[in-house]
Amino acid sequence: MKFLGQQVTPKNLELIREVVTTCDGLSRAELSNTVCELLGWKRPLGSLKGRECGEFLERLESKGLLRLPGKRQGRPVGSRTEVPVTELGEPGISLVGSARSLGRIEFKQVQTEDERRWFRELIGRYHYLGHAVPMGAHVRYLVFASEPQKAIVGCVQFSSASWHVAARDRWIGWDEAARVRNLPHVINNSRFILMPWVEVKNLASRVLSLAVRQVVHDWQERYGVRPLLAETFVDPARFAGTIYRAANWIELGMTSGRGGRDRLYEREGVAPKMMFVYPLMPDAVRQLQVR
Repeated sequence: MKFLGQQVTPKNLELIREVVTTCDGLSRAELSNTVCELLGWKRPLGSLKGRECGEFLERLESKGLLRLPGKRQGRPVGSRTEVPVTELGEPGISLVGSARSLGRIEFKQVQTEDERRWFRELIGRYHYLGHAVPMGAHVRYLVFASEPQKAIVGCVQFSSASWHVAARDRWIGWDEAARVRNLPHVINNSRFILMPWVEVKNLASRVLSLAVRQVVHDWQERYGVRPLLAETFVDPARFAGTIYRAANWIELGMTSGRGGRDRLYEREGVAPKMMFVYPLMPDAVRQLQVR
């Protein structure tokens, strides 16, 4: 068996079983972090690969190789969060005209508690999917226009890529070993919105183009991994994907409707989405195919 392309030896597996059996008072997250510490499963900057390890432990359980403790009650990843309603989230002055009239577009990475609350409010109140706890690694931005005065115009979020997407995997042409090894170099544009009081032609595609440049630097600085490809999903019942095409994203087709994070192939009934990708490096596909 392999964990993110790294061979898991019988000795590793024995250690994992021992941790799960003897540390029965720990939560699943605590077990995952303990295993990561013992086996050295860390990111380049030193943080633990706890989320990926948790999914690996669930995989072992599904094969009958160990038994994990029951999941504790709490707010699960992907769940809707409480959305504050404050003056900061109220509609601003209507902005119209051309993207050039707004001056410099600035990205403020969400880092402080105040910024997190503001981002959560704006996404929760104005994005049709609402705000949800991001899956795995993520970078979020508040987007501002500098003219005629500094004002919030949108929000952008990138998070960990979907585990399996047939259209993407065919397009890249990677095998299973390469996919497991290189998936951390793919990121998902999981939220994007312009504020409803902003009606500026071509602004959306401009913001997207700037965002993918900005996130390459910020993702590598935060996680020590250089993104090579961005992906996103568009609900055809609501949108035509026009802004992604205008920003030169590549349309790959429709998803299966199962959900890209269905690692055990158990989910049904997720509406099919249009999938778009954007190479972040000229030789992105070649690099992603390396085993």
